[in-house]
Amino acid sequence: MKIQFEEIHPDSDSSFHLLLTPQLSDVFLWHYHPEYEIVYIEGANGTRHVGEHISRYEGSDLVFIGPNIPHLNFDYGVKTEHQKVVVQLKADFLGTAFWQAPECQAIAGLFERARSGVSFYGQTKQTVGQQLKQLAQLPPFERLLQLLFIFKTLAVSTESSSLQGKAVTNAYNLSEQLRLKRVNQFIAENYTRKIDIPEVAALANLTEAAFCRYFKRMTQLTFTQFVNQYRVNQAQNLLLSNHTVTEASMACGFESLSYFNKIFRRITGENPIQFKKRHRI
Repeated sequence: MKIQFEEIHPDSDSSFHLLLTPQLSDVFLWHYHPEYEIVYIEGANGTRHVGEHISRYEGSDLVFIGPNIPHLNFDYGVKTEHQKVVVQLKADFLGTAFWQAPECQAIAGLFERARSGVSFYGQTKQTVGQQLKQLAQLPPFERLLQLLFIFKTLAVSTESSSLQGKAVTNAYNLSEQLRLKRVNQFIAENYTRKIDIPEVAALANLTEAAFCRYFKRMTQLTFTQFVNQYRVNQAQNLLLSNHTVTEASMACGFESLSYFNKIFRRITGENPIQFKKRHRI
């Protein structure tokens, strides 16, 4: 399943983009963008799929997602009447110096946590959800102030959980990052077939042994582990879009159905049929 890049522009009278109930319940939109995104949805039961995290939400959901984290539209498959508010904004939508002010330290910390994806529950979800629903009714300046109050509420809330685990700070040089980008692109284009380490090592201009050391250092996974995890993630997307287990296995490059079941369980803790049942909408 190809990840789509979404191009986002601020509204004409605003420093951020506000989107209300976009009516995408019939669209499987697995996408990413460099903007931060707050999503609130109510009146729905659906699937929360952010990066490698997949779970169900019941009744409503509130999530803050950082830049370039692939995610599925939260209204996918929803059949009930619902409301959805999405706020999308660049990291520097108020300028880089603004977040360096002492008064903004807590909010700056929130933005850092959002790089891993954060979900909110309890009173925080209820309060912020109502505040987000009010944004469209406010004049531009008051809308901005309301958004800052929302960030403050989220920043100090204890009713939150990480969706991807602790964010990793990339300290590697540009050439290493570009090499890994080429490898990731190669995997994305070829995961449906058998991939041999020598051909990927050649792509990275490294010997086979040097490539294996480099890849493990960059990703904390062996190349085989990484490819299997990528394939399982793609298979989960297919299973969520009503493909059969056999179809998902074949489409994602697994050698056999039994091997697919084995790797799927190893990575997710359940077999594909259990996954389909648990996330059935």
